[in-house]
Amino acid sequence: MVPNAQATQNFVPIREVRDGFVVLDDGSMRAVLLASSVNFALKSADEQQSIILQFQNFLNSLDFSIQFFIESRQLDIRPYIALLEERYKEQASDLMKIQTREYIDFVKKFTEASSIISKSFFVVVPYGSPVLDTGKPFGGLFGGGQKTARESAEEYFEESRSQLEQRIAAVEQGLIRTGIRVVKLGTEEVIELFYKIFNPGDLAKPMPLNS
Repeated sequence: MVPNAQATQNFVPIREVRDGFVVLDDGSMRAVLLASSVNFALKSADEQQSIILQFQNFLNSLDFSIQFFIESRQLDIRPYIALLEERYKEQASDLMKIQTREYIDFVKKFTEASSIISKSFFVVVPYGSPVLDTGKPFGGLFGGGQKTARESAEEYFEESRSQLEQRIAAVEQGLIRTGIRVVKLGTEEVIELFYKIFNPGDLAKPMPLNS
């Protein structure tokens, strides 16, 4: 007897993704920050020591936990090849056509012979305010029975977002001192990230960190 298949959503404790914030089933929230990288190996010994000390100070300054996540995926070179093919068609000079074609062939052979891995770095910042056991989601959090569950949930979300944004600012300021820039993912980017996590076989575009 084959057991009933269950949707992936049943195993993921996410209620919704709203304004780029992940709202979990228990009402707590998460923000996902995309972080730039630092080529640590190319730094001098003094620079490396400075980065380590700054990062240590950053961690010690936090009064909440954070999570670091690294996503490694094989780079999909097809969009780049398609772009080069368009450039090839636009070339008016025969010499440029030959050079562009040779470059396209080189890129194809190189990527076929070598597995190119792209890495994306993320910081997950949590916030979960104390939840009162009232028997109803968000019930009693803002006092009295005057407000509807919808109004209470909306106030809870706004309060949690405000607290979470303060934490994001603290993380951003701390990482800037180590030479790392971060940007908060939007709703579509968060959904894309989770899709790629649960569908690792699908090739997808990398998410660049804007300057």
